Amino acid sequence: MNSFELPKAPALPQRCKVAVLMGGASSEREVSLMSGQGVLKALHARGVDAHAFDPAQQALCELRTQGFDRVFIALHGRHGEDGTVQGALELLRLPYTGSGVLASALAMDKVMTKRIWTSAGLSTPASVSLAPEQQTADRMARIIPALGLPLIVKPPHEGSSIGVTKVEQADQWQGAVQAALKLDPTLLAEAFIDGEEVTCPVLGQGADAVALPVVRIAAPNGDYDYQNKYFTDDVKYHCPSGLSDHLEAEIQHLVLASYRELGCRGWGRADLMIRRSDHQPFLLEMNTSPGMTSHSLVPMSARAAGISYEDLCLWLIRAASMDGEGA
Repeated sequence: MNSFELPKAPALPQRCKVAVLMGGASSEREVSLMSGQGVLKALHARGVDAHAFDPAQQALCELRTQGFDRVFIALHGRHGEDGTVQGALELLRLPYTGSGVLASALAMDKVMTKRIWTSAGLSTPASVSLAPEQQTADRMARIIPALGLPLIVKPPHEGSSIGVTKVEQADQWQGAVQAALKLDPTLLAEAFIDGEEVTCPVLGQGADAVALPVVRIAAPNGDYDYQNKYFTDDVKYHCPSGLSDHLEAEIQHLVLASYRELGCRGWGRADLMIRRSDHQPFLLEMNTSPGMTSHSLVPMSARAAGISYEDLCLWLIRAASMDGEGA
């Protein structure tokens, strides 16, 4: 395992029925179904009594009725990684994979995430966020002068690059704003960081959390959008990253700090940009229910550390917990 050791996690009870939550009603439903099927197959390969469960088709209370003991959350986006499902599972007293209610909600809200990281002195791109009542013509007109061009416009409660637009010229601004506001009433604009995109997964909790190898992403024309993430083979991924040992370690240290500041547990994956001019890494977002598809980056990074997809899924369900419990 290249000297990498998984954090400790208790063994599964002898009889343990696992629900793999997949699908759901978010804009990332299609990706979630792909993730869930991969997880389901992996858990079966490790002898786990696992079953698919789509909360868009069954009420969550059925998890208790059907006798499930633990839940693997393979949902993405709203109502999957924003604390809502986590809260329901807390009420049902069912241990689940990933972060708890508060950390999930914070990480899904990019505005709150950035506030926490900034207050902790962690580097993240300069930004302006406007709630609906703040979106006056005067305030909107100040954003480009404040952040400069190019800049990034995004809906702060979506994932997988959905609704994200790079604005290179002032005449693209209104279209980008409208695309984002169709998905989210709050608008988030970020300074564009010119450089390479990387991602770094984390496993564990608190002081025991560990960062996996960094993955460097080379997308066509730098366009790492929803289509390129999941449905083409045009993106090139480098793991080992090819970065210097010093820069890789710096990124891992920053990611661990960002994960702990949000109070994450179980697993997560931070996305970052490395500024071309001085190689400074900037945090973009934290994913608390990362993708587990054939194109996904956590399994790729784990594989570079000597951890198979199947063993990763088994460790995650073993580490399932609830708020107030250790992993």
